Amino acid sequence: MNTNAPIEEVAAKSLRSRVFHQLEQNIISGKYPPGMALNEKHLCQELGVSRTPLREALSQLELEGLVESKPNKGSVVRGVSPKDIEDIYTIKLELEGLAAKLAAERITPEELTELEETVSMTEFYMKKGDVDKMVELDSRFHDIICKAGKNRPLRDMMSNYHNFVKLARYKSLVTTPDRIPRMLTEHRSIMQAIAAGDGELAKSLAVEHISKARVNIAKAIHEKKENE
Repeated sequence: MNTNAPIEEVAAKSLRSRVFHQLEQNIISGKYPPGMALNEKHLCQELGVSRTPLREALSQLELEGLVESKPNKGSVVRGVSPKDIEDIYTIKLELEGLAAKLAAERITPEELTELEETVSMTEFYMKKGDVDKMVELDSRFHDIICKAGKNRPLRDMMSNYHNFVKLARYKSLVTTPDRIPRMLTEHRSIMQAIAAGDGELAKSLAVEHISKARVNIAKAIHEKKENE
């Protein structure tokens, strides 16, 4: 019996996860821009890994919509077009509003504490100017609300566009930093409505928040294209 197998499996999974998250962050931050071909040899050297965990990570990134396979080019970074943003946020408006309403009705004290801590941490990192951390916390804020609604089909639908939104959100906060304090104020208002158990107010505030984010992200992408 090979008693080391479980340890080896955990180590392999940990390595795959590390490679995936590093590639994901490099795409979201713009280090790997849209259209860039992801050369396996170069990436293996850069990340210090073999081809097996790299290919597994690239396959996962393709499933999540951040890369696509092209003939004679291999894996290529996908971009986010204004049409993508419009389509995704049309759906997101409805889903986020519903998620906030359900959260106000079903959130547990532990989840509410987690939500409050996320808002506090966002304020902390805003003062430090750490955009990477704020994007991560923004995603966490919405994930907690979605989880608090206790509706698995809703969570599944929202996860389908998670990375597209994260990519767009990063572009938005980097190019328009004045959006950050307003985002924080909106998050705090949504949190307070959820804490008060006011589902209709939470829904209304969430829809308003997503509407403003959509406008800001579309503007950021448009301005970036004009400057290219």
